[in-house]
Amino acid sequence: VQLQASGGGLVQAGGSLRLSCAGSGFTLDNYNIGWFRQAPGKEREGVSCISKTNGRTYYNNSIQGRFTIARDNSKNTVYLEINSLKPEDTAVYYCAREMWGSACSSLDWTGMDFWGKGTQVTVSS
Repeated sequence: VQLQASGGGLVQAGGSLRLSCAGSGFTLDNYNIGWFRQAPGKEREGVSCISKTNGRTYYNNSIQGRFTIARDNSKNTVYLEINSLKPEDTAVYYCAREMWGSACSSLDWTGMDFWGKGTQVTVSS
């Protein structure tokens, strides 16, 4: 059972990235899947999450509509599209799953029950 985040890189401010969270050994559609990030010296924070029940999406208010989360069940993958990147978006981005609970809707990383390795996003000014 694995979650693998990928798609990070070094981009200039104003650019875009699409991060992927691929699952293996289980079906992502059976779980709430969230994206979280941790910048150097800062606490981990919730970015976005997508519910398993109705596909409802949740976003951190600070990202101001620049992020879009979506599922592709045929690829067992959840994506996070990030537009208008800012230097303050620089962080390691992680995806995680939740079977039941409210961690997804509240973007509470402490409630997610399984994590993948992160992918580094670096935004230059």
